[in-house]
Amino acid sequence: MKKCLSLLALVLYLFSASAQNNYFFPAGVSFDPAIPSPEQFLGYPVGDWHTRHDRIVSYFQELARVSPKAHFQIIGYTNERRPQVVLTITSPENYARIEEIRKEHLKLADPSQSVNIANMPVIITHGYNVHGNEPSSSEAAMLTAYYLIASQGDEATKTLKDAVIHIDPNYNPDGRDRHSNWANMHKGFPPVADPMDREHNEVWPGGRFNHYWFDLNRDWLPLAHVESKNRVEFFHQWLPNVCTDYHEMGTNATNFFEPTKPYGSENPVVPRTNYDQLNPLFAKYFSKALDDIGSLYFSKENFDNSYPGYGSTYPDIHGGLGLVFEQASSRGHAQQSSTKVVTFAFTIRNHVRTSLATVKAGVDNRELLLKHQQDYFKSALDEGKKSTIKAYVFGDSKDQSRTKAFADLLLKHRIETYPIGADLTVGANKYEKGKAFVVSTDQTQYRMVRSMFEKVTSFHDSVFYDASTWTMALAYGMPHDAVTANTKITKGEKVKAVDLNSSPAPIVKTNYAYLIDWNEYSASRALYYLLSNNVFVKAAFKPFAATVHGMKKNFGYGTLMIPVADQNISSEELFTAVKEASRTAGIDVYSVDTGFSLEGVDLGSGNIRTVENPKVAMLIGDGVSATEAGQIWYLLDSKLKMPITKVNTSQFNQLTITDYNTLILVSGNYSMLGESGVEKIKNWINQGGTLILQKSAITWAINNKLINEQLTKSDDKKDAKRLDYVTAGDYQGSRAIGGSIYLGKLDITHPLGFGFTNRDLPVYRNHTVFIEPSKNQFNTVIQYTPRPLLSGYIHPSNLEKIKNSVSLQVSNMGKGRAILFVDDPAFRGYWNGTNKLFFNALFFGSHISTPNMGEQE
Repeated sequence: MKKCLSLLALVLYLFSASAQNNYFFPAGVSFDPAIPSPEQFLGYPVGDWHTRHDRIVSYFQELARVSPKAHFQIIGYTNERRPQVVLTITSPENYARIEEIRKEHLKLADPSQSVNIANMPVIITHGYNVHGNEPSSSEAAMLTAYYLIASQGDEATKTLKDAVIHIDPNYNPDGRDRHSNWANMHKGFPPVADPMDREHNEVWPGGRFNHYWFDLNRDWLPLAHVESKNRVEFFHQWLPNVCTDYHEMGTNATNFFEPTKPYGSENPVVPRTNYDQLNPLFAKYFSKALDDIGSLYFSKENFDNSYPGYGSTYPDIHGGLGLVFEQASSRGHAQQSSTKVVTFAFTIRNHVRTSLATVKAGVDNRELLLKHQQDYFKSALDEGKKSTIKAYVFGDSKDQSRTKAFADLLLKHRIETYPIGADLTVGANKYEKGKAFVVSTDQTQYRMVRSMFEKVTSFHDSVFYDASTWTMALAYGMPHDAVTANTKITKGEKVKAVDLNSSPAPIVKTNYAYLIDWNEYSASRALYYLLSNNVFVKAAFKPFAATVHGMKKNFGYGTLMIPVADQNISSEELFTAVKEASRTAGIDVYSVDTGFSLEGVDLGSGNIRTVENPKVAMLIGDGVSATEAGQIWYLLDSKLKMPITKVNTSQFNQLTITDYNTLILVSGNYSMLGESGVEKIKNWINQGGTLILQKSAITWAINNKLINEQLTKSDDKKDAKRLDYVTAGDYQGSRAIGGSIYLGKLDITHPLGFGFTNRDLPVYRNHTVFIEPSKNQFNTVIQYTPRPLLSGYIHPSNLEKIKNSVSLQVSNMGKGRAILFVDDPAFRGYWNGTNKLFFNALFFGSHISTPNMGEQE
């Protein structure tokens, strides 16, 4: 009897595997029965459920346990402590010398090395599910791994002999599990295909984003988030020849594979061979794979390949071939499209077929890909040597926190960076030895150097899927200059690592006061640490000079002053708190023994004002921009270690608003607050509250008469010229502000401008909100210049609107105020150059009153 049951179990096991294989895989392939299929391991057919990340990880671990062709590793952890994993698949013979293969492959990026590519394996990285609610690809990752490990025959053997394949099944584990739980908990039996069903309509913020509601497919360049840092570090350990990036799109679409839109939408630093030779070559494999199963598809439309922060573009700038795939989504287990019911299994199958086609194309064209990468870095070095720009020098001597952070970003991208060996003056910028760096263009990462520093304003195309510029030096607000051969620069030893937590100078204990320079980016972290530990801190609203270590030192707007006597704790407890604040923030603290200043206001002046501890709430939920809210949440968490209360708009009527001194509204529609909500906020502001509004929230506030400001009236004149209907998309797209950088003039004497030493401030804009300058001549904090465009595309008609327009403004109301961030000061977690504006709004907002009224304490 037991034998019969065992035989029956084996028959069912093999039948189940056969049925799955017949649907997902090409016909005529035999599989090793010792390797469990995903269905056999999970206990359900792939596509029946959305598989949790931990089960995917367990399956990969099982594959590595049972097969010498598979090798499992953890490359890092997400914010929610989910492991980021990679399964490496290759022949046992290759794995026996895997480190040798890796090191030999990296020589392709070094033109000084001699490399024999005849027997070198091609390196392929499959990356899946960067958007958590585009879940089919992680299921496809399991099936692809199974196929590569379990398939038998000469072709299977040759594939693993000629390739090292890395599979990262889930670029966004936190977002995936958020969506998977949603889809599974609402699954019907039978599945409900009606698009209106709750299963297909996630609640806010949805599963697309990571823990902090960020889009990780924009983060390969800025590396704001831990998932991206781990992924890019692994990328540079291997420099893959092919790197895939799997997505989903609307249910009524079909399937997209590269090439993307020709010309214009392609990255300007990538050689044409990538777009003209490799993309069309691989497309033939994708079309055949989908033709074989009758799946519809398209290419050469909609999607672009320009922004280096995409997972499908970053590899292109490293001599590889980045490939984006988009599949019509079931957004659940089954959803009705305009023609048929799209099932989860169907979406998975298409991704499986293109995954396998990618591997086949990579193996078939192994030597071509290896030679392409070798030639790429050689030509990059040659271009760099020929460039009239010989180096970029950067550094802010008054803000080493931000300077080091930018240098660290360059190193993460393997850009060779050196400290300057002597003081240097270029134009109006002075760079100090020990506080500035130089990046030579004579290096193999020349094209990444260009991506970091170049400002581009001329384009082949006028329609962009996303940002049209990504100049990271401007994003960091970093003083920098391009220098030619006419400028002599001495440099020190190549930087191997930047110590972001460098030890500040020892603090001398004093019985009078401690001073912290507000110019430093990290000073805000020190300030919050002190306030949260019951230390009273004051800020200078006018500059002064004091004696420090027997020498005169100037202190600017916003300088923090911590008096010793005016505290509720002992001088020893205060000294301990100040030392810890200095250590935590990595900034210097200066001791003074007198309040009598050498110049400017004395330390007991009414212009030295007590800083209120921010108690911050932010409205979130339906209608609110999840990414903008996430940016603020992440900014306060990561930079200040400051908690922020996130309040659902549906619960606003329950909020005791007087428990908070700051309320934040990012872009969104707040109509659900109603008239009573508007009145509630208005009364709170009049009693002294600080309302921070961002982008379209300003429009809502003005239209609902919450604030007394004016939107700029549109004077667009309709083009009377008759146009073809087919051009409508491009016509309208060219008039969108997809993302570009502009020069604003900042009032550095305004509390919102404290800590800035340069009135010229690069600002990022990606919207069409325009407001009139304040009737109060002191309240417009940032105004764009008459010639504002620094980098990126902008339609001439929109450029006229931006000229001399407002970027940051204050609207006074009773005892309080509204602070209007027309532009996003924390864009995508990396726009460090404008972060301090937001910090100032939190810490100094309560001191912003109608000018000329004065304030004494």
